[in-house]
Amino acid sequence: MRRLLAWPVEPARAPPPATDHGDLLPVGSPAVPPPSLPPIRAAGDRADVSIRDAAVTWFAAYLAGALVSSAIFAASGAETASELGPGWLTAASLAQWIPMVAAIWYVGKRFGVGRLADDFGLSVRAADLLGVPLGVVTQLVLVRLVYLPLESIWPDTFTLDKIEQRARSTYDSAHGSGLVLLLLVVVVGAPLVEELTYRGLLQGAFTRRLSDWVGVIVVAVWFAVIHFQAIEIPGLFVVGVVLGLCALRTGRLGLSVVTHMAFNATGLVLVAST
Repeated sequence: MRRLLAWPVEPARAPPPATDHGDLLPVGSPAVPPPSLPPIRAAGDRADVSIRDAAVTWFAAYLAGALVSSAIFAASGAETASELGPGWLTAASLAQWIPMVAAIWYVGKRFGVGRLADDFGLSVRAADLLGVPLGVVTQLVLVRLVYLPLESIWPDTFTLDKIEQRARSTYDSAHGSGLVLLLLVVVVGAPLVEELTYRGLLQGAFTRRLSDWVGVIVVAVWFAVIHFQAIEIPGLFVVGVVLGLCALRTGRLGLSVVTHMAFNATGLVLVAST
């Protein structure tokens, strides 16, 4: 909803006497109103980013981050991403996050007001703490229910050890202060940036142009596939749907961010306890 300022029009009046009549309006003509101001965005409006602009923004930022993080990965000497130490993991994550957040802020400034809270709903309220039990239940119950039939059909593929392999390798590489860095990356940084990217930028664009469910499903698939772990796609898709519904229900990202944080934290606790 946009608001327009209605300028009052002064009543017609006779022009004052003057010797030069070239610039005077005829007697009785209406006064010219001041120039109109641009419409003011109502509170709660989001940046009106199209699907094309959102996709191009994501691709450009992702490519820039991938180039830098690939160089960091090569310098680390690790054979797989899960073998990166906490320091290298932090550097690679920042290399991906900084271009993405900068690009999202830019399109927000171009199509909105340049504030992530206003343009993409990145704000947290006390009610968003409901995301803590929701994230825990999603990790402990919902994801497990997704894999039960898959494990019964393909027992050699969808085993618990294979599903947890990446998380376990990442956790085992962290010790002491490295564990703190790992927690900051996995539990804080990743949920914030990923929710801003997938639910704020992409899902927002799809739901505005198509429909709510199309936006939630398409972006959940996008979110799952981009992690490049085939065995994790079913679980990550379901998680993406849960997070998408959180953002859709509240109109903000706070609940999805907290749910994502709790989901990741629960996963790390499970790995650490076994």
